[in-house]
Amino acid sequence: MKTPTQEDIDSLAHLIEICADGVRGYEAASREVDDAELRQLFDEYARQRSSMRHELELCVSTLGGEPDSADSVAGRVHRGWMKVRGAVADRESHAILAECERGEDAAVQAYREAMDQLVTPDVREIVARQYVRVKSAHDRVRELRDSPVYSNR
Repeated sequence: MKTPTQEDIDSLAHLIEICADGVRGYEAASREVDDAELRQLFDEYARQRSSMRHELELCVSTLGGEPDSADSVAGRVHRGWMKVRGAVADRESHAILAECERGEDAAVQAYREAMDQLVTPDVREIVARQYVRVKSAHDRVRELRDSPVYSNR
């Protein structure tokens, strides 16, 4: 049976992978989108997810886990970000935004689940703070996807 600390490490490992997927997804979107404003936003979100991943890796270390093995524990790739690669092939801003929003759906869900499962108060606080950032990014990407500026291109 897993200890509460090991359960927290496993939850964090999954979020680390979610953040890594977000970095890869936003970097792919940034490389392929033609719109300079979107490119800047995607670059910002890629940096944000990288910073969040680093913070979660520090939490894993603090709990006595190994951040490098945390990736292998998570083992799951949230499939929403993998679709970004297909959307960027045709470089259509609306399609890229739609796939980014799907990836964000998975991230929001993962953060909600983690907040329900985490035991360590300090770690729960960090994850809750990151959740606000993930939810904000999700809402911004959805707003842009639905805007007439990008839906009519």
